[in-house]
Amino acid sequence: MQLEFHQLDRRWEHLRVRHPARQRRLLASLAEAGQQTPIVVVAAEGQADRYVVIDGYKRIAALEQLGRDTVAAVVWPMSEAEAVLLERSLRLSEHETALEEGWLLAALEQRFGYGLDELARRFDRSVSWVSRRLALVEALPEAIQQQVREGKIPAQVAMKFLVPAARQSLEDCQRMAAIFAQHHCDTREAGRLYAAWRQGSPAIRKRILDESELFFKAQRREVKPSTTAAELLRDLEMVAAIINRAQRRLAVAAAGELDGQQGEAARQQIARIEKQLQRIDEKLPPEKETHVEPSATHHDSGTARAASEQTRDRAGAGDLPRGRTQSPALELHHRAGVAASGESRTAPATDPGAFRPVQGESRASP
Repeated sequence: MQLEFHQLDRRWEHLRVRHPARQRRLLASLAEAGQQTPIVVVAAEGQADRYVVIDGYKRIAALEQLGRDTVAAVVWPMSEAEAVLLERSLRLSEHETALEEGWLLAALEQRFGYGLDELARRFDRSVSWVSRRLALVEALPEAIQQQVREGKIPAQVAMKFLVPAARQSLEDCQRMAAIFAQHHCDTREAGRLYAAWRQGSPAIRKRILDESELFFKAQRREVKPSTTAAELLRDLEMVAAIINRAQRRLAVAAAGELDGQQGEAARQQIARIEKQLQRIDEKLPPEKETHVEPSATHHDSGTARAASEQTRDRAGAGDLPRGRTQSPALELHHRAGVAASGESRTAPATDPGAFRPVQGESRASP
């Protein structure tokens, strides 16, 4: 059925963490193909023509951005509490953090009056499991939790560093959260600042929070440049993987689809790549020469084959510096590739007992 946005009660939206990159992909999908997967709602108790949204908040937000007036929905014939628990059980591909689980437990506790034993039974968990997650929600200030929901602070950062900081100093926790949000800290960066704060004296803690810019600059200076070689190797591995993929695409379909102009453009790109790889090869340290005993005969199959292959390889490599061997990097485009894969999504059945992947969201929806 089609519902207008004013008919929707979005009381469970606060349980969702926003992921801007996923939302952009969903927006593009809806703009191109339209809504393929309906949202899930239940009838609001005691309110005619009102429906509580159980699943599909990201799709609703994207459709509003696109200026749509209605949304396709399927109504589950069950109570609100049953629908919320069923929807959570169907999230096959989304890993919830303990903080997100705590939000759901706290909401069920407040809205339906479930106690610890009832929550543990419904989630098929221990009472201790429920208590620990509720404690996370209670320890973390609501303003910081809202920043987590908005995607400004990763949930893992909030759980690992802000919760223990809040138990020691609520003021320092709030200042630390503002720093994490301002600098877009990942788990590693946040962990370094928290570790320095935890180990420091009150004066050191204050200085770290007052001068966070200097702290992060000092941390960056302490990073040793020894990782440059490993990063170079990773970059070259990525180049090899991309060339492999291009070769596979050419072998599968593209060869007959290229016209003369496209073929010439491809050759120019290949020549450009070869020159760039040659420049990299020239800057590498020279290979250590190994002494090889001269062979007494030309009938050795390995010698003849190696000579033939070296002649063939050098034919397209251009002029190499004297005294240097051709780098294996220059031969990356001659090697086999890896097939590229696509993804497709299907619309779900409206039967609550069946479910399929949801368009643009990382969970399954009935």
